[in-house]
Amino acid sequence: MTKKVKTAPVNEIDETIAVSRSFIEKNFKMLVGTIGGALLAVIVCLLVYQYYIVPRNADAADKIAVAEQIFLTGDYETALNGNGTDAGFLQVIEEFGSTPSGNLANLYAGLCYAHTDKYEEAVKYLEAYDACGDIMISNAAIGTLGNCYAQLGQNDKAAATLVKAAKKANNTTLSPIYYLQAGQIYESLGKNAEALNCYETIKANYPQSIYSGEIVKYIERLK
Repeated sequence: MTKKVKTAPVNEIDETIAVSRSFIEKNFKMLVGTIGGALLAVIVCLLVYQYYIVPRNADAADKIAVAEQIFLTGDYETALNGNGTDAGFLQVIEEFGSTPSGNLANLYAGLCYAHTDKYEEAVKYLEAYDACGDIMISNAAIGTLGNCYAQLGQNDKAAATLVKAAKKANNTTLSPIYYLQAGQIYESLGKNAEALNCYETIKANYPQSIYSGEIVKYIERLK
């Protein structure tokens, strides 16, 4: 059986996620074609956006707002499935998956499943989430996905995903956490060179991190 690796905790995404819905909706862009022969396709896309996606996203935004409030209370099952009156994230995905709010519901659904230890389901929805240019949320989503891979024993994929999250974040708060987690997983796989690289990156690039002091013992252990 593939071994799960216990890594340093990550909880920053719950605080970050609340601001993402308005950011995504404000920055949502259509994919347009080239000039000339594609002009008609562009016009069609704009019409679809104006008369179909925009109204649907407004409806989706109203529904996801209620599920968001339930999510923040920690009632993840109700946030996912609704309460009989208000829609949950899964219903938003089913009805409005093509809208920005429907996309965001994928991330929320993934988090709900992760919080309830249903990691296969969490991976499914986290992989379906498109960050739409939101760098802050994208980093946290990738990091959470990496942790879910680790819980499933997919350790090589977990470590690579966490390193990706660390590089994309490139900040003192998130990057050291993800590098530390990746290093721990690489050590469990016997990939000490990769682990050492993660630890030395924390020491060299993030000296103000809360991990900068203790990371020395990780480095010394592998040298």
